[in-house]
Amino acid sequence: MKVTPQSVFLAATLATALVAAGHAGGRHRAVAPREAAGSKVDYCKDCHGLSGQGYRGYLTMPRLAGQQSEYIESQLRNFAERSRDRDIFINMARVHGLSPETRSAVASHFKGLDPPPMGGGPRNLVATGQKIFQEGIPEANVPACSACHGPDAKGEAAIPRLAGQLYPYTVRQLSGWSKERGQAAAKDDTTAVMTSISHGLTPPQIDAIAAYLSYLR
Repeated sequence: MKVTPQSVFLAATLATALVAAGHAGGRHRAVAPREAAGSKVDYCKDCHGLSGQGYRGYLTMPRLAGQQSEYIESQLRNFAERSRDRDIFINMARVHGLSPETRSAVASHFKGLDPPPMGGGPRNLVATGQKIFQEGIPEANVPACSACHGPDAKGEAAIPRLAGQLYPYTVRQLSGWSKERGQAAAKDDTTAVMTSISHGLTPPQIDAIAAYLSYLR
């Protein structure tokens, strides 16, 4: 085939266009999870509040603000895999297709939020709750909550933040742990360790812990 200046120019133009398209596609792929996360965050805000502060009503929704990213990701994964039985969230995770990258972006968004705690727990129980959180209940073989969740209850990695969590939500979780959160006991799920601990707590002790955490910043 005869090589002409025109053919060289056309080949160079085509190569440039293909490279540009490749870069554009790469940029699109890079931002896609973040863009997708934006729409998912909007879904979350409908129930969990504009600042992830939670919602206190007929169906109390937990605080996500400041929550450990790894923990949020693991719980979203559990919803998608149906190892945590809350249909409203399972539908969201499956129908709207939360990819691992999108889960990570959503988790990072809420981790960065820090609204004031909503409180709501009985003030007269706070001191008792603080004592249990810091010291545990040795006679009931209940370790100090701070041993895992940290002295400030902010958690670490897969261990969740408890500080500022809504009082009725914490009460519900600890009172019915096996039903609410214990479905994944046979899997590699850090929440499974709470089963025996929650069973060792009496209702008044649960109320006190929840009250203390509800005011903790």
